[in-house]
Amino acid sequence: MKIALMDSGIGLLAAAAATRRLRPDADLLLSSDPDGMPWGPRTPADLTERARGVARAAAALRPDALIVACNTASVHSLETLRADLEPDIPVIGTVPAIKPAAAAGGRVAIWATPATTGSPYQRGLIREFAAGAAVTEVPCPGLADAVEHGDEEAVVRAVAAAAALTPSDVTDVVLGCTHYELVEEPIRAAIAERAGGAQPVYHGSAEAVAVQALRRIGVAPAPELPATGTLTVLLSGRPSALPAAALGYAEGRLVAQLAHDAAVGR
Repeated sequence: MKIALMDSGIGLLAAAAATRRLRPDADLLLSSDPDGMPWGPRTPADLTERARGVARAAAALRPDALIVACNTASVHSLETLRADLEPDIPVIGTVPAIKPAAAAGGRVAIWATPATTGSPYQRGLIREFAAGAAVTEVPCPGLADAVEHGDEEAVVRAVAAAAALTPSDVTDVVLGCTHYELVEEPIRAAIAERAGGAQPVYHGSAEAVAVQALRRIGVAPAPELPATGTLTVLLSGRPSALPAAALGYAEGRLVAQLAHDAAVGR
């Protein structure tokens, strides 16, 4: 069983680690686009062409499913990718977890990139799934780039700026960019400081998309299985190792363990 994940950069690590935890026997294929990132500022048509190239590189290695582990690419490119690859390869998109965050009807903050914040797409999700909740859209300029480059000081600055825009009585926080799930702990600390120690519930998408990918190929989660899966990395179509910045995050180190285990024959 081989699960492919694609993104412009290392934001795919959260979903890759979730897949690894749910199915330690799954082979993971990570396909990203360092030559073309960031995708956010690109036009939808340009972004879609970059995404198609990354998806095709992954598809050439015949995965059983492909996770589009990028909110922006899911918004603009998901239907095109499905038209290209399905039904041979199921394609699973990533949607911000607004629905579960708003289920209790509390005060919800949606942390997202500036391009996504206030967009018709996000506003549509809010209307559909969060009509009974008080919602604050929080733009996070620079945060995804800081995460991508492993710049801890820039992460702290970007998180602090976004936390200052987050209501102190927030009950639920949506991490609306896959990169943000890699720095959930600094986000938790900044919001707790603003809220006097109170901690809201955090909602990411990584585990949900991993579960959906397994469901689409008819496989149940089995975290108790031996860790026999392997790791393949494509950077703009080129076979490579994980980027160095990936190893700065727990999710990256967990995924990297696949390559180590394969090398020693475990």
